[in-house]
Amino acid sequence: MEVKVVETAKEKDDAFKVRYEVFVEEQNVPAELEIDEFEAEATHFVAYDKISPVAAGRYRIKDQLAKVERICVLIAYRKTGMGQQLMQSIEKHASEMNLKGMKLNAQLTAVGFYERLGYHTVSEEFMDAGIPHVTMTKNF
Repeated sequence: MEVKVVETAKEKDDAFKVRYEVFVEEQNVPAELEIDEFEAEATHFVAYDKISPVAAGRYRIKDQLAKVERICVLIAYRKTGMGQQLMQSIEKHASEMNLKGMKLNAQLTAVGFYERLGYHTVSEEFMDAGIPHVTMTKNF
């Protein structure tokens, strides 16, 4: 499996395809919320199993932090290490940009995953797209 920084229109389409399947089809997030006004400024990532896109995510630089968003892995690839590989690639890229650390809004069901990667909860629970979340951070 390979994680890539998105460089082509096809790679971006592949990332969007994974995001649509996970967020819109699986989690019932409204399609109009899934693609947002921050797509152009974000650095996107897509993970492939051979030629098939299986995971995706992005980050934006905000207050010297990498604001990680839209992390998703297809159901068949969860619990395979793919999510960890994706996050490590994003963190490596962000650290090379000399940022102070990472920030993300985690769905409550994913908090344990992020804690295992060294993230700490820094907010109360809140709703986003009808799904409970908390904000988590990790310093470099």
